[in-house]
Amino acid sequence: MSYVDRVLNQLRERHGEQKEFMQAVEEVLESLRVVIDENEEEYSRLALLERLCIPERSVLFRVPWIDDKGQVQVNYGYRVQFNSAIGPYKGGLRFHPSVNLGIIKFLGFEQIFKNSLTGLPIGGGKGGSNFDPKGKSDREVMAFCQSFMTELWKHIGADTDVPAGDIGVGAREIGYLFGQYKRLSGVYEGVLTGKGLEFGGSLARKEATGYGLLYLTEEMLKCNGIDIEGKTVVVSGSGNVAIYAIEKALQLGAKPVTCSDSAGWIYDPEGIDLDLLKEIKEEKRARLTEYAAARPGAQYHEGRGVWQIPCDIALPCATQNELFPEDAEMLAANGCIAVAEGANMPTTREATKYLQEKGVLFCPGKASNAGGVATSALEMSQNSERISWSFEDVDNKLREIMINIFHNIDEASKKYGLEGDYVAGANIAGFLKVANAMKSQGVV
Repeated sequence: MSYVDRVLNQLRERHGEQKEFMQAVEEVLESLRVVIDENEEEYSRLALLERLCIPERSVLFRVPWIDDKGQVQVNYGYRVQFNSAIGPYKGGLRFHPSVNLGIIKFLGFEQIFKNSLTGLPIGGGKGGSNFDPKGKSDREVMAFCQSFMTELWKHIGADTDVPAGDIGVGAREIGYLFGQYKRLSGVYEGVLTGKGLEFGGSLARKEATGYGLLYLTEEMLKCNGIDIEGKTVVVSGSGNVAIYAIEKALQLGAKPVTCSDSAGWIYDPEGIDLDLLKEIKEEKRARLTEYAAARPGAQYHEGRGVWQIPCDIALPCATQNELFPEDAEMLAANGCIAVAEGANMPTTREATKYLQEKGVLFCPGKASNAGGVATSALEMSQNSERISWSFEDVDNKLREIMINIFHNIDEASKKYGLEGDYVAGANIAGFLKVANAMKSQGVV
């Protein structure tokens, strides 16, 4: 039995119920076979894969807080510090009812390779809670965040672990979390990223993941002889990633025609009205039904369904496992030429394989959505130097990082005889840097 198969069997036996985590591990290790088989004796002797797939530390804690009716509520809190071989743990906090240990481990495992691909000195981690900020008052959100940080602060620090935002954790939540960290630790440091501009945040951080997604997509198309200008784009989601992917797509001359939220989705054949979308989602925090009500030519549909709209480019920007094999079939049949993931693992393994077999250019989230964490690392640099860069400086650095990521994964795929397989290229390029660092640092 090969080393890869042995490790996968061990993980399935111990963690088989953590479906998202196992999905991520299987996808990564399967695509790394060509590298691992070349070094099987050494990697096996060092138990490199076991150490890669088991977090360095996992923290599970309760989060008690009092709602506006005076009732005590209790949620679960998590922080998984997965790998620090190339730098302090870095990864977001997700507040959503679906959060459990398996999802946090999946996100943290993916973060190892994503952070490695940026070329910046940051390791992989992730955290969050099954708390849902939707429908909560500002006071309730503050109460929860302060309780959450009362435990978390013991485990993080500017040179140890630097969390950021994710689904359900925006500027409001980061502000409350940072205030409580400062209060408990007595230290003013860049321990969280995505902070407000008034207290150490970086310009372009809000836009970074969406912008970075388009910078990489544009480069991927260009290197395959395709111009992004004039292309029709289908986008899922309506959070930060989706909104700013739509904004940058418009700036590059493409036409995004869809967006979605947890209740339904919009098809606007004239192209998404960005100002209206921002007003509804960023200012009012309302549902997309309001978009359709204000825009006569737009169609609102309940449930899911954006992938049925004919397009040139598909950008899944909502959440994990939202693009299924039947969706991939519709995209390919309707002439889609490229899919780039804005969310973490939004495309199932079966759907990914189908798209690749049909010749659709496919870039995984660990590469294409790395712009957020890359800009978070740039925020860390600014905090360390006590300076603030201009929007243009940050945006230019982001664009350069995303272009470099594409070329690194492209070169890795070609080196191992897998040209055009950007999933394998991303996993290989991210893995080799981490593996070499782990070997250099001994058995730790």
